Amino acid sequence: MDFYLYDTSLRDGAQSEDVQLSTPDKIKIALRLDNFGIHYIEGGWPGANPVDNEFFEEIKQYTLKNAKIAAFGSTHHASFKAEDDPTMKALVLANVPVITIFGKSSEKHALDALRVSPERNLEIIHDSVAFLKKHAETVFFDAEHFFDGFKANKDYALEVLKNAHKAGANTLVLCDSNGGTLPSEVSEILNICRQELPEAEFGIHAHNDCELAVANSLAALQAGAIHVQGTMNGVGERCGNANLCSIIPIIETKLGKKCLPENMLNQLTTTSAYVYEVMNMKPFARQAFVGKSAFAHKGGIHVSAINRDSTLYEHIRPEQVGNSQRVLITELAGRSNIVSLARRFDFHLDKDEPVVKGLFHELKTKASLGYDYAAAEASMELLLLRKLARRGVRNFFTLKSLRVFETKDANGCPQAEATVAVEVEGAIEHTAATGQGPVNAMDIALRKALSSFYPKISELSLRDFKVRVLTIGQERTSQKHDLFSIGMDDSPAPNTGTASVVRVLIESADPQGAWVTVGVSYDIIEASWQALADSVTYKLYRDEWQSHSNNKLE
Repeated sequence: MDFYLYDTSLRDGAQSEDVQLSTPDKIKIALRLDNFGIHYIEGGWPGANPVDNEFFEEIKQYTLKNAKIAAFGSTHHASFKAEDDPTMKALVLANVPVITIFGKSSEKHALDALRVSPERNLEIIHDSVAFLKKHAETVFFDAEHFFDGFKANKDYALEVLKNAHKAGANTLVLCDSNGGTLPSEVSEILNICRQELPEAEFGIHAHNDCELAVANSLAALQAGAIHVQGTMNGVGERCGNANLCSIIPIIETKLGKKCLPENMLNQLTTTSAYVYEVMNMKPFARQAFVGKSAFAHKGGIHVSAINRDSTLYEHIRPEQVGNSQRVLITELAGRSNIVSLARRFDFHLDKDEPVVKGLFHELKTKASLGYDYAAAEASMELLLLRKLARRGVRNFFTLKSLRVFETKDANGCPQAEATVAVEVEGAIEHTAATGQGPVNAMDIALRKALSSFYPKISELSLRDFKVRVLTIGQERTSQKHDLFSIGMDDSPAPNTGTASVVRVLIESADPQGAWVTVGVSYDIIEASWQALADSVTYKLYRDEWQSHSNNKLE
């Protein structure tokens, strides 16, 4: 292995203000990272909180195939000897093969933060590392604030490294704790460190305050470091840590080096998504390599080019990292976009075919009315398949009538009731349901009406609901409402009053994945119904097609 990956998502990443991890959450992520091929997983700080303590006990019940668990802590307190310090004792009691401690490598931090003399700080670092080496097979020393400390007092920062190395630290990890160092500085300083300590192994721990954590990590690796610390998706305190989801593919596809087991790079996108899900965070669409938009193409010229050769606008094949190419259909799209999209569904069309021209004009018209198919690919897929009359998209149900009531109870709380009548294969089903808002009521009533015909409809859940007011000739204004509290918005839209056209986007999901559908109307209920009906239809179509495909294989 050329470089070793040290993941600190469970400790440094958990310090992000929008991340709260339970012990089961941490176990799930650790097991997934181990399966992915991460070499070291930092589980937390023993003794700091009950969750971390439970993690170190619980993880012992599992056999890891790739990773070693690391416990994190600080050097011992100045008022204790190393063997008597509570932090040292907690690290040893964690009983893990790897221990990582941080120490002050900046003279200013020793004086102002620890309030000890620079000489005493050197003793503390040496004694802490030496003590822990007696109890763990591997000790990593994180030289906190190293680059800032080096620039302020080079000789002292180097003495810190020399003391940690002399005490037995396996790797000296240079930390850009404030995230303000430039890549050129990282390379230059690391080269000096390697000259001063030619036998030492070096690592990098970069923060992202200047959006340079990935660049600084790569600069360190190219300058001779072999150990890189970071988090999945770059989560972490302030602006986050170095993003392993970018560092890993750059190492393997750009530097031509190895940091993962064979044939595991294509698991990057799903691993990233899994960590987002367990952390209860929304994925960043424009995230490099793994984001939904990382290989998305919108402009017609771009799409025409990638239809001939994807490398014209893609720096790697999306499949290398487990992602996929996406062609967006918008008002900027050309017929090449439609041909490319059709190819995804095994339809081989020519852009001069009448059906392509007709669909192109229909899409242009719908885009001018406010339909956003770039954001609602499920609705786009249904539109394409209906136009081509292919692949099992049929009228799974026909709406016969819809009525929605909005009332308030004696306490002034809003109540919504929806009555739905649908026809399925000649049978009429008439149901009613109450819900927290009209969309929730419609959703419940529709699924209630369809459940006896399509039992798997129970798997469907609505994750998100967005309303955008579309004004004519004016800037558009966006509003986002909670799915289960959406009601009629009686506030006037800018310049056009309450008669504005609205676009509704609904994100839905089942155990197989998630999708987005769209509806547009001057009536928010009608727009919501369009998006809801498409969402249900997409679920039924996909289930039926999957069942048909499985039967053919059998």
